[in-house]
Amino acid sequence: MTKITFELDGQSVEAEEGESIWQVAKRIGTTIPHLCWQPEKGYRADGNCRACMVEVEGERTLAASCVRMPAEGMKVQTATERAKKSRDMVFELLLADQPAREQAHDPESKFWNWVDDMGVAPVSRMPARDKVETDRTHAAIAVNLDACIHCNLCVRACREVQVNDVIGMAYRGHESKIVFDFDDGMGSSTCVACGECVQACPTGALMEANLVDDSQVRTEFPTRPSTRSALTAALAVRLRCTLKTIRSSRLMALMDQQTTIACASKAASVSTIFITPTA
Repeated sequence: MTKITFELDGQSVEAEEGESIWQVAKRIGTTIPHLCWQPEKGYRADGNCRACMVEVEGERTLAASCVRMPAEGMKVQTATERAKKSRDMVFELLLADQPAREQAHDPESKFWNWVDDMGVAPVSRMPARDKVETDRTHAAIAVNLDACIHCNLCVRACREVQVNDVIGMAYRGHESKIVFDFDDGMGSSTCVACGECVQACPTGALMEANLVDDSQVRTEFPTRPSTRSALTAALAVRLRCTLKTIRSSRLMALMDQQTTIACASKAASVSTIFITPTA
């Protein structure tokens, strides 16, 4: 396997085949902010949020480190004044479209943690966008797209990781937004509540419904085994799907088993069977 030697912040490093600048930096302990990149199995980098910009010597523009592959002899700087200012500006622009910190749907989201770590002022000089209505149609997932930054992580999570293909981007320009199926409410869509999109979302635009209050602000910070487990439990509670009901359903199925077997032979010769219960 061919390795590429290049310079990162004055240090000579080697990149494995297929490794991006961001991945090499992470491996050697250098922190670069990121929002639209999920360093987990099955996720590809997209480079659309521009939060991970770095400076490459000899190049006019900054490079998104999550999608930029190193080249032999390349010299990369992750902490220059230019790179820092660019990343700070990205977060300031995104802050303009976020609910205020005290009304944030998830004040412990990746986005707000990066704001704190980078020392970015939690307010923006930029005008805010129009208010986006909350989608309350799903039993287990709270959808608050006023916190959405169009990073597309939820799209990749749904379409490429879980291969459910429920979430997508629709419309154009300022009207662009995340949609479920044909712009349906999430609860009316073909969503199976796997929870992958909730784990991927960096802002709290998609969250477990049982963690937020009526104002869609997170008030619960429980220690839980996994998002998928929490979503499954929340869905069961909200739909009142108790173990007693499940057991009753299984019992009824067993009781009807003999009737089903008896009717199976008739199903091959007729298109519709009307079964009259016998005494």
